[in-house]
Amino acid sequence: MTGVRLFASVVLRESIMHTPWFAALSMFVAINTVLYLTLAIIKLLPKAYLSDWVDQRNRRAESRSIYPDDEGGAQL
Repeated sequence: MTGVRLFASVVLRESIMHTPWFAALSMFVAINTVLYLTLAIIKLLPKAYLSDWVDQRNRRAESRSIYPDDEGGAQL
């Protein structure tokens, strides 16, 4: 256990951990971690299409054909 403490104290001394650049680096790592976690969760969810929420077809309520009684085909 003392070898681990010795290694940790040599690599990350307390004076280094209280510097502004270390705080900026740790903030960057935190934001990066949250970003990639969000992207991974979004990738797991099913795709949502805009057409599912908004109808883009703009269908008319009544026919504007020259044959108003016909249901789509021309009269013979």
